[in-house]
Amino acid sequence: MRCLRCGSLKDKVIDSRMSEDGMTTRRRRACYNCGERYTTYETVERTELRVVKKDGTTEKLEREKILTGLFKACEKRPVSMTVMDKAVDEIVTELHRDHDNEVPSTMIGQKLMDKLHSIDPVAYVRYVSVYREFKNVDEFIQEIQVLGKQASKESKPRHTFKS
Repeated sequence: MRCLRCGSLKDKVIDSRMSEDGMTTRRRRACYNCGERYTTYETVERTELRVVKKDGTTEKLEREKILTGLFKACEKRPVSMTVMDKAVDEIVTELHRDHDNEVPSTMIGQKLMDKLHSIDPVAYVRYVSVYREFKNVDEFIQEIQVLGKQASKESKPRHTFKS
């Protein structure tokens, strides 16, 4: 690494730490020439993943676009930035794991819906209403009823005790 103060290429690593997700290594370095200390980050370089859109065109997978969709769905909802960032990181990691070069845009939408379903039901319904392009109110109501049934099943106790 080139020192930001003197430009020397001679430095030493004085501390290394791995991130929680294991995808980034943080290194504290010290320049041998001037003693300047600085931090560098090391990440795995991934191959570029291309998104195949509905019309057949392709474009580079952009994390920011996924995050923007999540922002819009979670607007004015009690969902922290940390939760949204983690969800996007998980989606991108899964896409890279499951696909070599190209991923259908529908797969990204499905993964985002799955994450939203577990994060916030209102944000999930917002996203689904746009993503699935509901044609009428009945389709929208049906999706909410399915969500309500799932929520009631999850809130019911698993064991019943008789006295």
